[in-house]
Amino acid sequence: MDVFVARQPILDKKLKTFGYELLFRGGLDNLFPDVDGDLASSAVLSNTFLGIGIERLTGGKKAFINFTRDLLLKQVPCLFSPRILFSELLENLEPDEDLLAALTQMSRKGCHFALDDFIFREKNESLMRYAAIIKIDIRQTPLPAAKALIDRLAGRPIKFLAEKVETRQEYAEALEMGFAYFQGYFFSKPEIISQRSIAPTKLRLLQIIGELNRADAEVGRLEELIKTDVALSYRLLQYMNSAFYNLPNKVSSIRGAIVFLGLNEVRKIVTLLAAAKLAASKPHELIRTSVMRAKLCELVGQSAGYRGDPAELFLLGLFSLMDAILDSEMGLIIDQLPISEALKRALIEGEGELADLLGLVTCFEKGQWDSCTYLRESHSVAKPTIEKFAEAAAWADALVS
Repeated sequence: MDVFVARQPILDKKLKTFGYELLFRGGLDNLFPDVDGDLASSAVLSNTFLGIGIERLTGGKKAFINFTRDLLLKQVPCLFSPRILFSELLENLEPDEDLLAALTQMSRKGCHFALDDFIFREKNESLMRYAAIIKIDIRQTPLPAAKALIDRLAGRPIKFLAEKVETRQEYAEALEMGFAYFQGYFFSKPEIISQRSIAPTKLRLLQIIGELNRADAEVGRLEELIKTDVALSYRLLQYMNSAFYNLPNKVSSIRGAIVFLGLNEVRKIVTLLAAAKLAASKPHELIRTSVMRAKLCELVGQSAGYRGDPAELFLLGLFSLMDAILDSEMGLIIDQLPISEALKRALIEGEGELADLLGLVTCFEKGQWDSCTYLRESHSVAKPTIEKFAEAAAWADALVS
């Protein structure tokens, strides 16, 4: 059975990444895999923890995974390190004697639990004894009702997580109410207060990105461009000499980096480093998502046999969140860059082959499996396998860290 995994970031009060919820399904042909919950959970655990490696999917952060009743009774969460794993207890669990006994034993072994989609009911009182985190879906339980629940449970050693936070305003309100963690893509949306020009320093970085990715860029010109920004030069050499490459000898020059990696790879990495510099004041998860999209668009587009410039696939994912990075209109940003009309059309108007690919990748990263299925059936786009997803996640985490 093919298993597909998506990860949704969970941020803390300071907008630092606390962990990821791993969402999975058995394939993209149907809305749900034709297996019971136990087999589906076992498959994702096998693929992530034992096959692909949980570290690659979460970058060493906490992993939140739903467990079915039978897997909890078998104490499957105890097979994995409590340093990383949070077991999510679904809202439909019946807290009978057998389940409570299993939870008691797992708690004694150091397992951590979170209550998912929590709604206060009398029968849930017994489950709350085991929960370190309670997750509240603010679409189902509006923030005023959530505040009443937090006040009611004040004094208990429980932290609250707001799920499906879609705007900065919702994040600010939830933070004020006492939520400690936040799940949703609110951090990846621009805060456009008024139409404004892009700051000169940022405009210069955008221009460097555009020049780097010109089809006619040469080694000498590339080296010259990188050297115009001391911070970029330093970051590139720092990255080259990191444990990610584990080189026997240090690379001490920009030209040496180009020779070792090749022109296209250096263009890609410096483009990412420039984008990270543009996003310096933003949550790290924003640039991590942008970098991961870039890599995943490249991997999936190549496997689908994209006929255009391969560099466009990478830029497609990277630039897809540039409006949030710069808090500006996408059209205003893209107009500053010497990129193809196909790429501009995809990013500004959401049309064309590249837009279909970006749509699939963004649906996949959010675990919107029904939309993934529609896009695959209506357009000839390859599916992002768990291996591609893990490769993109590991690459993004290594670069951002």
